[in-house]
Amino acid sequence: MTNTGGHSGPARNWVWRMIQLPTAVFFRIWAPLTVEGIEKVDQSQPGLFVSNHQSYLDPLILAVRLGRPVSYVARDSLFRIPFIGWVLRNTYVTPISRTAARAATIRAAVDRLKEGFIVGIFPEGTRSSGEVKQFRPGIAAILRRSDVPVYPIGVAGADRVLPRGGLFARPRRIRLVIGDPILPETIREQAAKGTKEQLVDFVRDHVVECYAEAQIRNTKRIEST
Repeated sequence: MTNTGGHSGPARNWVWRMIQLPTAVFFRIWAPLTVEGIEKVDQSQPGLFVSNHQSYLDPLILAVRLGRPVSYVARDSLFRIPFIGWVLRNTYVTPISRTAARAATIRAAVDRLKEGFIVGIFPEGTRSSGEVKQFRPGIAAILRRSDVPVYPIGVAGADRVLPRGGLFARPRRIRLVIGDPILPETIREQAAKGTKEQLVDFVRDHVVECYAEAQIRNTKRIEST
């Protein structure tokens, strides 16, 4: 998709710009990142990134190559951590209480989309390594109410850079594959003819395809080096 006309979307503020350089350097030198399909994202319009979740690095991986910020939803306890909370508050992250996570997450995501943001969500609800876990059903409400392109994304290798329980990032390769956008009319068709579980599985299947492609290509790249 080309970025012609339409909604320009929220721009990166100075905090986003401040963290852009060290993030870009990290993903170029320490954990080399290859992104495929970035040209498929219409950055002039709101959209929904739906990705598998391998590492705490994933939000940075999804946003580092874009020319505009991606809005995420994060648990409110993170906002109480010195400096991290300040960064979150100034990079369009929305705090969510665990006691009202499902309804609040849906409202926050839809509101951000209406504001013109690209919103990033990880429907597995937890980090995974290997097979993509089942998506939580709450994503169905977001899909039905968003009316924006849905971009399926597969991330491979991030779990090797910063595995669960790891304290330090390891020098490994990461690959991100962005699939063809699922247009709003396709989402509406799927929602009309099936259950919410079938709608969620439909989107998950696209993410699984992107992950499989990212995994295969990342493995081949590692073996060739």
